[in-house]
Parts: sequence; C-alpha cells; structure tokens
Amino acid sequence: AEIYAREDIDLSRSTLADMVGQVAGLVRPLIDALSRYVMAGERVHGDDTEVPVLEPGLGRTRKARLWTYVRDGRPYGSADPPAILYRYSPDRKGIHPQEHLRGFNGILQADGYGGFTEIYRGGDVVEAACMAHARRKFWDVHEKTKSALSREALERIAAFYKIEDTVRGQSPEQRLRVRTQHLAPLMGDMHAWLQASLARISGRSDMAKAIRYSLKRWDALTLVLRDGRACIDNSAAERAMRPIALGRRNWTFAGSDAGGLRAAAIYSLIETAKANGLRVESV
Repeated sequence: AEIYAREDIDLSRSTLADMVGQVAGLVRPLIDALSRYVMAGERVHGDDTEVPVLEPGLGRTRKARLWTYVRDGRPYGSADPPAILYRYSPDRKGIHPQEHLRGFNGILQADGYGGFTEIYRGGDVVEAACMAHARRKFWDVHEKTKSALSREALERIAAFYKIEDTVRGQSPEQRLRVRTQHLAPLMGDMHAWLQASLARISGRSDMAKAIRYSLKRWDALTLVLRDGRACIDNSAAERAMRPIALGRRNWTFAGSDAGGLRAAAIYSLIETAKANGLRVESV
C-alpha cells in the first residue's frame, strides 16, 4: 500500500488482502497438486512455528501455527525437484499434522513434538529424529556451565557432522556404507558415554535432562545408520521456517484463520519456486 501511495495510487490494505485471497483461491489446484507431490516423497521433513492471529472483536491475538513439510531428496542423490508445502492450523493439536500426513508412507524427519507420536504408531511412517535439536540441549548447558561433559558432548556430535559432510549428495547405498564404517562406531561410543555420564551426575541437573533427551530418542537419532535416505538433522524444515519468521516482522499477525490459510498457500508456491532456483523477486 505504501509503495502504491508513492505513485499517488490509493489502495487500502483490505483491498490488497482481498486480492491475495482471490489469488489463493485460484491457485488451490496447484496447492493440491503440490501436496500430493510432497506426500509422495520417500522422506519428508516436518516442523511448525507460531503465527499470531487476530481474535475477532477482542483486539488481541491468539497463537496459531504454520506447519511445513519439505520434500528434498538432493542430500541422497535424488533428481526429484524439491518442494515445500505449508499448512495452517488454529492451534498446535496433534490432530493437525496427523491429518496433513494422512496417506504418507516413508521417513518423517522431525523434532520430538508429541503430536507426531501417533503418526509413527502404525509403522507406515518411520521416525527420524534431529541431531541438531539434541546438540542444542548440550549447547544450552555449555553456555551456562562451560562444563567438561557438555563440551565433550558437543565435540562428539561435531565428529558426526564431519562424516556427514562427506556423504552429502551421495546415493543412499554409498551414504550407508560410509556411515556403517565411520559413523556407527562413534555413535555407539557416544551412547555408552551418555549412559555412563548419566549415572555419575545429578538426575535433576540440566546436563542430565539433555542426556535423557538424546537417550529417549536414540533409535530415531540413529536411523541414519539403517537407512541411507535419512538425514542427521531436520535443518531442511528449519530453513523452510525462516521466511515465515522474517515475513512476520512485516505483517505481524494474520487477520483471521482465512488469512492463515491464504498465507500457507502463497508461501508454498513462492518457497517451492525459490527451492527450484526460480527468481521470485517480483512477487
């Protein structure tokens, strides 16, 4: 509206919002096709972020969510184009990702959010946890305490990533061969070290909480040793959330649930275009 005003064209925000809403409706077939494509992937990264939504007539906002689901097989050598799908929900109840992922069969790379648990129960969806989240727990402890234990945890995880750097873009078979030879011994050593360290420290300490976080998810954290398509972390989904965080500085909040649905549709098209190297500066 401000850009048009500089050209002496008076367009209200509500008019522009209505235009975006009409566009979101027109592109619905594209969003449906994009959804089918993402959910047909062998592996999907999932994440969510908070979106403030205006409460009608109350003059305040409530917490809604934007979810992202990323199909990107490039780390394991797939030639399939990447795609990023966003979904909106008025709250963070687990029923929403369960509905979004209905019919998906493959690896779900995500954090430890409890709403995903039901998705893994049937066995059609395999859980791959995020080592970056586990590392963050140890990093927070190290920032507070500078302890030798937290430093060692970070160093051990750093060694994992050095190996992963060597297999990025390789085939699943090659990734698995390298991981079996080089990563499996390091992960086995760390598991034993975590158990031994937990027995030596206070169970109420932050370090103990960080260790229990990793041990509880160890099977999902080590899926990389059993499936070459799995990634060591969920960075792809976290990267997909950055445009939401940056954009939120401008639009602050969604005006309604309908606005949230429209935002999810438009973000899906723009971010998928960007992921495929298409220029969208004029959008």
